[in-house]
Amino acid sequence: MAIQVNGTTIPTDEEGYIEDLSLWSPEVAEIMAQEDGQELTEQHWEVINFLREYYDEYQIAPAVRVLTKQIGKRLGQEKGNSKYLYELFPYGPAKQACRYAGLPKPTGCV
Repeated sequence: MAIQVNGTTIPTDEEGYIEDLSLWSPEVAEIMAQEDGQELTEQHWEVINFLREYYDEYQIAPAVRVLTKQIGKRLGQEKGNSKYLYELFPYGPAKQACRYAGLPKPTGCV
């Protein structure tokens, strides 16, 4: 599988996660969101950018419980809850947001 970004083919695994994390760009996230029927807002980008920073620091994509807790610490309790995150990423906040962020599938996700 693959997605096309500005004339470049970016290989993905069978679940749509990019195989080479260095090929990620904001355009990749936009195309993935379009394929899911979503438009990325500033709120989506807060979570995507948080995930990329988290991955840079810990070299792991956080599971949903860790994501929720850390988002609450960083962006406030009104955003650090499952309801808010599922509104942004209805296919699963950790899985879908990590895919958009160009990160591997979070550990513990089925």
